[in-house]
Amino acid sequence: MKTDIYRLERVSAIGHQLLSVVAQEGINQEAIMEDFKLQWMVATPLFDIGEQVNCLSDELIASYADQPWSSIAGLRHRLVHNYEGTNWRMIGAVIEQELPLFIARVDEILQELRSA
Repeated sequence: MKTDIYRLERVSAIGHQLLSVVAQEGINQEAIMEDFKLQWMVATPLFDIGEQVNCLSDELIASYADQPWSSIAGLRHRLVHNYEGTNWRMIGAVIEQELPLFIARVDEILQELRSA
């Protein structure tokens, strides 16, 4: 059985990889809106992050209720089930503005859980 720590480690690793590629390649919101290859490239890590978050225990979610767990899982569901209706401007904003903060907080949560 995969633990919450395992799932958060995956979220952290995938998030850091995505942010690294975005920074190295100079990918921005406008580029994501216009380039289907970039859309595919950023969607897969977001699927993975959302799936890991969706499988976190209720206890962990309740313990860290300040995190947007349901929004992250919901983004995954929207990307998977409504791909043609994806708002790529919003996805670009999530990657540029929200993902770095979320991943930093996941790293903090991991440190707390490992030291407990």
